[in-house]
Amino acid sequence: MGLVTISDIQAAADRIKGAAVRTPLLRFDDGLWLKPESLQPVGAFKVRGAYNALARLTEDVRARGVVAYSSGNHAQAVAYAAKLFGVPAVIVVPEDTPRVKVEATLSHGAEVVQVPMALREARAAELVAERGATLIPPFDHPDVIAGQGTVGLEVIADLPDVATVLVPVSGGGLISGVATAVKALSPATRVVGVEPELAGDAAESLRVGTLIRWPAADRARTIADGLRAEPSELTFEHMRAYVDDIVTVSEEQIGEAVGVLARRARLVVEPSGAVTLAAHLARPSSGTTVAVLSGGNVDPEVFARYL
Repeated sequence: MGLVTISDIQAAADRIKGAAVRTPLLRFDDGLWLKPESLQPVGAFKVRGAYNALARLTEDVRARGVVAYSSGNHAQAVAYAAKLFGVPAVIVVPEDTPRVKVEATLSHGAEVVQVPMALREARAAELVAERGATLIPPFDHPDVIAGQGTVGLEVIADLPDVATVLVPVSGGGLISGVATAVKALSPATRVVGVEPELAGDAAESLRVGTLIRWPAADRARTIADGLRAEPSELTFEHMRAYVDDIVTVSEEQIGEAVGVLARRARLVVEPSGAVTLAAHLARPSSGTTVAVLSGGNVDPEVFARYL
């Protein structure tokens, strides 16, 4: 499977108009701008890739329904996109998915199945076979990556001279798409991924040049529940081709960033989305920087704790 191209991402941008919000860049300080994907209709960037993937299906295939597995945000995105297309959706999520994400997914009319985190993909595959539905993966698919890459198109359109773009990393769909778009349009711009230290498998993999697998139980330790997945072969190839570096941040730094965003930027951002600000606060990049805030679907009790 080849890498996604800038043409794929530009086509996705046309496809998702009206379904996804073109989020603004918000000035945070003299050197930092925020890209608040928390303002999307499902509270996260995932709507871009989910809608693009569903839009690419033929009508007869789409009518048989879709299946997805997710830690929560992709669940809501596929449920929302399926609702817009008027097709059934069943979503497999981990047993410890924040209730706010489960309820939001149900509110879009999807069926939700909860299983242990390590069994998500297997249960989704069973449901595809049982129902004749189509799997919409959270990151391991060119159409999903292309949709997420529209974030990068918008960043460069709004801030052509940006020096560094900070992007959360989990399965790698977002950073794969963003890095592809940014490097095509502004090759000198650095694209830096950010992971929790407790789920730093992509950072280790990029450093050694081959995929390193961390046990699911290890990755599940981080409060950043949206960053507990691991890259696929496809997303890792995009990272190796286009990503300059991946850095990690501590749980304490993540929690502090959630509070800072609420108080100073008036934004509700989940821990997974706040890792980019956490990285900037710990090690400010030189030159103009954009921090992609990937989502805002945070459990109210968690949010209150960090305030």
